[in-house]
Amino acid sequence: MKLAVLKKFRVIISLLFFLFASVLFLDFSFSLPSKISGYVLYLQFIPSFVKFMNIFSITAAGFLVVVILTILFGRIYCSTICPLGTLQDFIGYFSKKFKKQKRYNYVFLKANNLLRYSLLVISILSFLAGSLFAINLLDPYSNFGRIITNLFRPIFLGINNNLAFALNSVNIYWIYPVEFKGVDIILLVVPLAILALVLWLSFTNGRLYCNTVCPVGTLLGFLSKFSLFKIVIDERNCKGCGICEKVCKAGCIDTDNKFVDFTRCVGCFNCFDSCPTDGLEYEFALTRNHDKSDLKIDYSKREFIAGTLLYTLGISGFAFAQKKIEVYKENTVPVIRQNPISPPGSKGIEYFTDSCTACHLCVSACPTQVLQPSFLEYGFLGMLQPRMDNKSGFCNFECKICGDICPSGAILPTTLEEKKLIQIGKVKFIKENCVVETQGTDCGACSEHCPTKAVHMVQYVHPLVPDKNLKIPETDDEICIGCGACEFACPTKPYKAIYVESNPVHQKAKKPKVEELEPVDTSEDFPF
Repeated sequence: MKLAVLKKFRVIISLLFFLFASVLFLDFSFSLPSKISGYVLYLQFIPSFVKFMNIFSITAAGFLVVVILTILFGRIYCSTICPLGTLQDFIGYFSKKFKKQKRYNYVFLKANNLLRYSLLVISILSFLAGSLFAINLLDPYSNFGRIITNLFRPIFLGINNNLAFALNSVNIYWIYPVEFKGVDIILLVVPLAILALVLWLSFTNGRLYCNTVCPVGTLLGFLSKFSLFKIVIDERNCKGCGICEKVCKAGCIDTDNKFVDFTRCVGCFNCFDSCPTDGLEYEFALTRNHDKSDLKIDYSKREFIAGTLLYTLGISGFAFAQKKIEVYKENTVPVIRQNPISPPGSKGIEYFTDSCTACHLCVSACPTQVLQPSFLEYGFLGMLQPRMDNKSGFCNFECKICGDICPSGAILPTTLEEKKLIQIGKVKFIKENCVVETQGTDCGACSEHCPTKAVHMVQYVHPLVPDKNLKIPETDDEICIGCGACEFACPTKPYKAIYVESNPVHQKAKKPKVEELEPVDTSEDFPF
């Protein structure tokens, strides 16, 4: 059948988007240019829509392209671009191996319109109320990102590290081990629950998640009512064999009534590939012959979207070497941070929480792993949105990856020079917790790792050891950018002696003072 080639196109394109989206979240080398990520992320519906609402730019109008394609061909976004949709196809494919009927195992399902439209309305009302919480929980791209980042990436890193150690033992250094800071067990509940739901629905009923839970699928399904090209059953050629219904993973083909529920069709084109009699047509709606249908002739999809190259990030900076300070006295003053710290480029907490879809791409891309999923730091409605965790890492002074790859505009791109002056917080020093005070011991780890020298060491006379030449940290709020390098490096326990207090609205730091070197007299010959 001539239309069967559409399935081949769909498979190729969906595999490309799935592959590149997976690489975005799994790559730990940070070696691929971040500009490439735009080709994959531009057409992801929810991040693109949120970014467009933030910056009103054609560079963020990928969701409009998806809308246009849907009006032309139906829900091809669900079959080609959405990585969670392709993941469901993988699960559905392998589920056949566990069933007696390996090829034909789907049936027509009645639409659960009450549930699907209720979830869509809840998501829209949540967005209009200024919260992305409902959308974040249900957005297919963000769920895919959380599943890959929090569940599969640790496994991937574990395999890499074991392989690296095995090869290193025989003096082969093609692969290097990567440090992994881990994920809070509590924060694994949501991606695990979504993965379990997707597994169960895909294993039993194909794309049922897309047609009952996903608000993007429901919205695009509603728009597909008006699609110009639709799949219909040709009653003259259809023999009623039911093969197309049995391979329809969306459960939207009713061969008994010669009916295709196009609002639930995900455009997989399996029906074209399997039909033995040319009983299905891909019809232009405006030229349809209405005389040949006495029942409902419904709609569907088509087509593909091209495009995509590779992917993300490049920049240096990892853990720093630090001299070992022996801490044998625990301190007593707890660190109480008033607000969580949002990443540079996010303007501040309110803008960030209103724009972030919690896809965790920045979490997986951050070279120093300072970006970690939040629990209740932003409040219940901000759960899972990334925050700066200075216990896990620090914001590299020379890095701006998170802003370059953020698909929703929650972290806006900046130049490196601009980023170096964004003050996301201010340093605070608790003298009573510092080892210089508690132990009469030299340290200076915080000053050594401060990129702007907002933390510097000054002479200090300890009352118990007045004859010892000690130095203690002194801070300068004006040039501090809140990167957290000092807090990460501080060895005190159980509480840090130095930490970053968040700026709820980001400010601009002053440029660090640059020490002028004495001029060298070059008029005389070099002395030796």
